[in-house]
Amino acid sequence: MIEIIQIQLRTSGELRYFISAGMKFDVGERVIVESDRGLEYGTVVSPAEKVTDVATRGKPLRKIIRKTNPWDEKQIAKNKAKTKDLMNVCQKKIAEHKLPMKLVDAEYSFDRSKIIFYFTSDNRVDFRNLVKNLASIFRVRIELRQIGVRDEARLLGGFGSCGRELCCMAFLKNFDPVTIKMAKVQNLPFNPSKISGLCGRLMCCLGYEYKNYKEISKTLPKVGREVKTPHGKGKVTAVNPLKKSFTIDLGEGKIKEVSVEEMKEVKG
Repeated sequence: MIEIIQIQLRTSGELRYFISAGMKFDVGERVIVESDRGLEYGTVVSPAEKVTDVATRGKPLRKIIRKTNPWDEKQIAKNKAKTKDLMNVCQKKIAEHKLPMKLVDAEYSFDRSKIIFYFTSDNRVDFRNLVKNLASIFRVRIELRQIGVRDEARLLGGFGSCGRELCCMAFLKNFDPVTIKMAKVQNLPFNPSKISGLCGRLMCCLGYEYKNYKEISKTLPKVGREVKTPHGKGKVTAVNPLKKSFTIDLGEGKIKEVSVEEMKEVKG
């Protein structure tokens, strides 16, 4: 059995599992880990769990090296302090090369062997000359990483309309497809400002309870259908999956809310 721990890597907000290597960590602690780009730092986001397979989706897991020490924290702080300068230089060079890209963030790798610039663009961008230009200025390896608008929101962070930290920043590992149908099944208003997140896309949370709403909706009549209830026959004007009920117009101004349990009496 191998013990693994989920770590949220620096700025990118990427969540990955790492092997604990026999060490104990508390949620919220910062650690130094092995990554595909050298040493990186991250934050423990879940308790340790034991598994028999140390590969996730075909990728072997890497190890946690140690908890951050005072020197590590100083290095992290120094790297963060350089972000503004990195952004200013890169933004200037993007303008000089007249590239159609929006610079989102920049960071040194923990050991300063590489600088990663994150950007968004509606199209593919040929940034080879920009990379050469930046490499000649900073004299380290340069990586330009194109990201989507959801990744941008994860990178920059923020709070949703619910008042809580963005799900993509807090715990979401992957971005699952979200459709307008999910909002429809949950009777949410088709108002972009109400059902869209900071990224401008449909909120990820629309998918959390979609399956439950979908199953419950199967037990409810559709709007516009005429049904027989304990209160009489009428036309369905609205459904409420959360309450497992629907509203019926009995005519002559009589409106009644009927539960699924009441309908069982009629069928029985």
